[in-house]
Amino acid sequence: MKFSKHNSHYESDITRFLKDLKQKDPALEEKQRTGRAIFWDKSPINLDERKRAEESRVRQQPYVYQTKG
Repeated sequence: MKFSKHNSHYESDITRFLKDLKQKDPALEEKQRTGRAIFWDKSPINLDERKRAEESRVRQQPYVYQTKG
């Protein structure tokens, strides 16, 4: 959707920067997808395993530096 006829060829500084960056490193987008897959795209959580992990977790005492006694 165009908002103005006068600035139809306008490119922001950021758009030009990104275009230049992609021209310098054509594999950049693939690297981004790989990084996203590593850190963000996780497999679905198995609810049984999660429940077992939560139940087996050792609770921390409220005041960790104070010993009982």
